[in-house]
Amino acid sequence: MSALQELAAAAGLSTRWIDWQGVHREVRDDTLHAVLTALGYRVDDVAACERELARLAAERAAAVLPPMLVVRAGAAADVGHIADPALRAYVLTLEDGTVLEGTAEAGDDGICRIALFAPIGYHRLAINGQHLQLAIVPPRAFTVQDLAGERRLWGCTAQLYALRSKSDGGIGTFSGLGAHAKALGEQGADALAVSPVHALFAADVERFSPYSPSSRLFVNALHVDLAEAFGAEALAAALVDEGAAALADELESLELVDWPRAARLRLKLARRLLAGFDQLSDALRADCAAFIEAGGTALLDHARFETLHGHFLGLAPPLWRWTDWPAEYRNPRSAEVEVFAAGQAAEVAFHLRLQWLADRGLRLAQAQAKAGGMAIGLISDLAVGADGGGSHGWSRPQDFLQGLSVGAPPDALNALGQGWGLTAYSPRALCDEAYSPFLELLRAQLRRAGGLRIDHVIGLGRLWLVPDGAGPREGAYLQYPIEALFGLIALESWRHRAVIIGEDMGTVPDGFRQRMSPAGILGMRVLWFERDWGFFVEPARWPADVVAMSTTHDLPTVAGWWTGRDIDWRAALALYGEGQDEAQDRAARVVDREKLWGAFVHAGLASGAMPPVDQPSAVVDAACAFVAATPSPLALIPLEDLFGVVEQPNVPGTIDEHPNWRRRLAGDVRTLSEAPEIAARMVRIAARR
Repeated sequence: MSALQELAAAAGLSTRWIDWQGVHREVRDDTLHAVLTALGYRVDDVAACERELARLAAERAAAVLPPMLVVRAGAAADVGHIADPALRAYVLTLEDGTVLEGTAEAGDDGICRIALFAPIGYHRLAINGQHLQLAIVPPRAFTVQDLAGERRLWGCTAQLYALRSKSDGGIGTFSGLGAHAKALGEQGADALAVSPVHALFAADVERFSPYSPSSRLFVNALHVDLAEAFGAEALAAALVDEGAAALADELESLELVDWPRAARLRLKLARRLLAGFDQLSDALRADCAAFIEAGGTALLDHARFETLHGHFLGLAPPLWRWTDWPAEYRNPRSAEVEVFAAGQAAEVAFHLRLQWLADRGLRLAQAQAKAGGMAIGLISDLAVGADGGGSHGWSRPQDFLQGLSVGAPPDALNALGQGWGLTAYSPRALCDEAYSPFLELLRAQLRRAGGLRIDHVIGLGRLWLVPDGAGPREGAYLQYPIEALFGLIALESWRHRAVIIGEDMGTVPDGFRQRMSPAGILGMRVLWFERDWGFFVEPARWPADVVAMSTTHDLPTVAGWWTGRDIDWRAALALYGEGQDEAQDRAARVVDREKLWGAFVHAGLASGAMPPVDQPSAVVDAACAFVAATPSPLALIPLEDLFGVVEQPNVPGTIDEHPNWRRRLAGDVRTLSEAPEIAARMVRIAARR
């Protein structure tokens, strides 16, 4: 092994990996060089690599404890080698102020350990001249069984922008989300998992992918229902004053979200209505003040970024990325930023109040979900990363990996590999900052929902990182402190009484799923992939520690799969990789349709001859019932399948070639209870839960 490869291994990079077909691959040296450089290592030559190896060895030999120890309840805390017995005395200060004292015991291996009899929570430990945080975490996360016993729950998934409601201006709103959740709850559903609602870029309305946010700490204000806070009459008057009533009607009638026009209108109306902020009730203004105070520096930074971003985008030429701004504005703590913010106080206040409206709308939606009888309510979606040019990257650059993009190597879903253009937390920064960035992120998601779906949960153990400018195949896996992250998820999920779902699809490393289940994190199983020797697995044989789903936003709907619409798109967009082609795909689908219908008949959920390719309704009925019949504690049916939609929300590997994140549902909340076909599907689902 070369010095470069040794350094890569010591830094947590895998020099070899196994692809989705079981083929062993080796990471190229130029990739290791680029990734290590981005991680801050000097790798100019062999001598430089050896110096870095020596530095890492010295750090390990120093045996300095990290800022936070994460310890499972009932286990002993490893505090390292402490040669002097006099230094083994410790003081443990619990969250409630109780002080415990004792002495760490040295084992036969020379490592000192503390037998802990403290409750789960975040405590302070002083030992051997060091002061650190001690997180005592439960053995697993809060689960559906903790919430509902042995009752098997069901719910739906929704793309928030796709939901229709009265006077929504062409983009789904939090009020619409709440109304849909309440209607589903009244039909027996217990959860509504929603696409990410992370903050995007108010100054750039052309960027609207929910999985490429500016910040995952804050909320996409384009989903605010202005009528909820200001009243329907005030909104109608604002539309008239802006001469935009006809535009709003047009946008609401479209089949696809016109993000640029709808976003500009929503923001223009928000400015007009928030100009009358002082006319709001005392209760609302007090709620806003409390929200801003609780948001602290992080919220203020976000509002300042939005203001700065709008300013620099208005220049000629525009400066989109904060790394291209003048140096004095790249530092959120600079005097120049302070002066700029003071001069733009009204604009900063606008963004602060807009975030308040968004947060309030999401909280009210969860309240509506619970009022409808949902046991879980909303399940939020945590994107795997954020755009490095966004608010979070600007305010906390030290927390993130620079010069690297998160992605995925080629797999069964995308033969070309994927580069998502997102940055992620640095594992070294997480450790050095006592995991505070990760905890802040978890709490931001869990305080407004009853559950959390973690996109690409595999990233808690390893992330595929691609150097800027390289193709998605030219990446490497970086290891993350999975045990600590799983433990903190468990603790926060109990504190918020929220269930945790991990999106564990794609190239999953051996043993990862076996770690998820004991940790109380539900995996995901999708109808298309649950097969045995090519045949669809009957419902009774699906795992009992997963969420069962008919499909996801990245995969064809049931109607789309049956009609072959996904194949049409792959062919039109040239998404076939090496050894794949359209003819082969269509021939395989003919066989798979027979297998799927046969599985439905065998399960007693369908009968008679296989429906024609252009008549998928009976197939959708059977698929929903099939997924509901599994032993999974939670079954989720996308609203696209509940409504029998043919087109899927997103086609991975495309940007503008397919209308990603734009398709709206044909019906609104009334359709859930009034359309006989949809009502019948919900009855079939509930009957098998």
